[in-house]
Amino acid sequence: MDSLTLLGVCAVSAMLVFYALEERGPAFVLGFAGACLFAAFYGALVEAWPFAVVETVWAAVAYRRYRQKARLSPAAPDEPAGPPVGV
Repeated sequence: MDSLTLLGVCAVSAMLVFYALEERGPAFVLGFAGACLFAAFYGALVEAWPFAVVETVWAAVAYRRYRQKARLSPAAPDEPAGPPVGV
């Protein structure tokens, strides 16, 4: 596997991981947006321009969702959301 292919695998894998974790908080949505930009960069390097453009749009959509979630989520919760794990 060459380094360019490895870059693409890492970009798309990061997208998958951050997408799966988005419900855990705004930081994961921002991570997804960053991973989309990473994938768009890969698409530009391999001259897959439709892929690069679509990933850039996805990054913008994800960044907008991040801003909405960050605005709605409490900055520092006073109490834990539930009982400790294992209780």
